[in-house]
Amino acid sequence: MPSLNRRRSPKADPAPSRWSYRMQRLMLTPLFRLTLRAGLPFAVSLGAATWFLSDPDTQAAIRDTVAETRASIEQRPEFMVNLMAIDGGDPELADAIRTAIPLDFPISSFDLDPAAMRARILEMPPIREASVRIRPGGVLQIDLIPRVPVAIWRTPEGLTLIDESGVHVGPIARRGLRPNLPVIAGDGAPAHVHEALTLVRAGAPLGNRLRGLVRLGDRRWDVVLDRDQRIMLPVENPVGALERVIALHGVDEVLSRDIARIDLRLTGRPTVRMNTTATEEWWRIRQLNSGTE
Repeated sequence: MPSLNRRRSPKADPAPSRWSYRMQRLMLTPLFRLTLRAGLPFAVSLGAATWFLSDPDTQAAIRDTVAETRASIEQRPEFMVNLMAIDGGDPELADAIRTAIPLDFPISSFDLDPAAMRARILEMPPIREASVRIRPGGVLQIDLIPRVPVAIWRTPEGLTLIDESGVHVGPIARRGLRPNLPVIAGDGAPAHVHEALTLVRAGAPLGNRLRGLVRLGDRRWDVVLDRDQRIMLPVENPVGALERVIALHGVDEVLSRDIARIDLRLTGRPTVRMNTTATEEWWRIRQLNSGTE
C-alpha cells in the first residue's frame, strides 16, 4: 500500500489571473467593444485606401476616369447650347455684345457662367439692365434694357449722349445726328440733367432759338440762344426766372432786340447788356446829342 504520508498534488486555482481579469473587465467596457467592432476595421480600411491612392499611377487613372465621365455627361445633347438670342437692343448693340462675349457654338451649358456674362454686359455704357439665362432648346437668352439718351453733353473732347441719370451712353459724331435732344455743357452738367430738361421744357416757346444750356461753377445755368444771346439764370428758382424772360419777350420782344446778355443772377436787380454793335451806336447817338460830333 502506498504510504499514507505521501503528499497530495495541489488543485488548480479556479480564480482568473490578473491579466485575464483585466481583459475581461476591458471587454465589458462599451467604448472598447465599439472600437474593436468599428474603429479597428475603419483604421485598417483607411490605411489600405491611403496606401492605394498614394500611387501616382492610381491617381492619374482616377483623374482620367472622372474627366471622361464628366465629359460624357456635359456633352449630352440636352446640355448643349447652340445659339445666342439678344432681345431689347438694336443690331449694333447686339453685335457689340457678341464681340464682348465671344462664344464658339455649340457649347456645353456647364462651360457657361451666366452671372459673369451679365456682369460683363452691364459694364457696357449703353446698357442699364440685363438678364442672362439658358432657355430650353439650347438657346442662350439675353434680355436688355438699354439706356435712353435724353441730352447731349458737349465737352472739349467731343459730344457724348447721356441718359436721365447723367450716365454716359456713348459718343456721337455730330449734333445733327440727334436733333431732337438738347445740348448741355459745363462741368457737373450731367449730374443736373433733370434740372436742365426742366429748363428746356420751360424754354419751349423759344423754339429753334434755344441752342442749349451751360452749367457754370456747378451752381447755375446759362440759357444759350442764337445770335450769341444768353440768359443768365440765378441759382434759386431758375425755371421761374426763365419763364419771366419768356413772358417779357412775349409782351415787348426783348429777345429780338440787340441784346447780348440778360442777367437774372440778382433777382431784385436784373440787368441787360447790349451787343457790341448796339453799344457803339448808343455811344454815337449820345455824342451827337451832346454836340461833340
